[in-house]
Amino acid sequence: MSLLVIQLPPRDRLGARAGASGTVDAAWAHRLPTEWHYVLSSDGRTPVQTGQASAALLPRADQVLLLLADADVSWHLVDIPKAPPARLRDALAGVMEEALLDEGPTLHFALAEGAVPGRPGWVAVTDGPRLAAALTALESAGQGVERVVTAALPADTAGARGHFHLGTGLGSGLSGSSSDEDSQPWLSLSRPDGVLNLRLGGSLARALLPGAAPVALTADAVGHDAALIRWTSTPAAAQAAEHWLGQPVPLMSDAERALEAAQGRGNLRQFDLVARARGTRALRTLGKRFFSADWRPVRIGLAALLVLQLVGLNAYAWQQRQAIEQRRTVMNELLRSAHPGVRAVLDAPLQMQRETDRLRTAAGRAGDGDLEALMAAAAAAWPDGLGPTQTLRFEPGSLTLATAGWGEPQIQQFRERVRSAGYAAEFAEGRVLLTRLARQGVL
Repeated sequence: MSLLVIQLPPRDRLGARAGASGTVDAAWAHRLPTEWHYVLSSDGRTPVQTGQASAALLPRADQVLLLLADADVSWHLVDIPKAPPARLRDALAGVMEEALLDEGPTLHFALAEGAVPGRPGWVAVTDGPRLAAALTALESAGQGVERVVTAALPADTAGARGHFHLGTGLGSGLSGSSSDEDSQPWLSLSRPDGVLNLRLGGSLARALLPGAAPVALTADAVGHDAALIRWTSTPAAAQAAEHWLGQPVPLMSDAERALEAAQGRGNLRQFDLVARARGTRALRTLGKRFFSADWRPVRIGLAALLVLQLVGLNAYAWQQRQAIEQRRTVMNELLRSAHPGVRAVLDAPLQMQRETDRLRTAAGRAGDGDLEALMAAAAAAWPDGLGPTQTLRFEPGSLTLATAGWGEPQIQQFRERVRSAGYAAEFAEGRVLLTRLARQGVL
């Protein structure tokens, strides 16, 4: 299933876009790019195309994700309040009010995967209006963003992950600045106690990480020694990272890191930014989810069940055909033994009836559809207290009698009596038509 990861460029920091008065232009801080940087993958793991394009010209994919810059998301470990889902966002804002610089209405909150109300859990905080504007712009261009992700997450074990980058993600950012400060690499460090985003310039990073070296370079090493840190770096920041660490650092491009972030199950699109899936969009979303890699075992199970059903139905049909053939053979043999004169068997039950009727006629005996049998059945079922019929008409297999003046009780009584004798009675316009019930034949 194809995957498109779209980068939301980092926000300009304080002082990056100061006007003549030295204040930051709020409109610029929330400005969206005219061209979006993206990475496209056919399998969700290997990048096949990277570049930038306007929202309307972005490639189409089965799944679309929006990637936030590491420094644009802060993580806070708090006791998740017990509140109804409709009020949980406001409850989080109240609990975290003292830990946040901005006001609650301008922020977007999202629970980390596994966070449960009533227990300590991680909460992500980012700029709400800017994220909402980005989602609106992309969806207006036909890009249905299913999830919002970030690459830097609190580590879920005692290990840690550090990544060196220029802080611009997949693109070159909006500021276009080439100052020494902007060219300083960033360090995004994910640890069990939170996420740090620091510039390598200055002494703050070294002061917070006095024991950064020696370090682990592979994920296997982290598994053996949880105190070690797994380091990676983008090619552009590799030289500064190696100088800072004092040893080589494995490379990971921005596109590879974006796809790695997409593999996580977390989704920052929560509360008032939850995607509203209705109608065909809901069906499309369900279809994408069904054909995703996570649902592959379900698809295999359903396919196996369908194959078993087909095999079972074919086996059952074959058994039924065999049983029918055996019964047909038995009836053919019975016809030949009872009537040796029959040479070709085409319809054993019909031929048996005809031969039996022929023998009965030759013997001078009345059949079930003859006049004598029909009159005897009518006489036996005739309602009590009624006089004889005035007219009758016989045709082979049926007898019509006049029933003028009969009430519903007499009609019901007559119908029940003739049915018990194997006949059917149909009443219409003061007459009753008496016929022999069809015999049940089984092939």
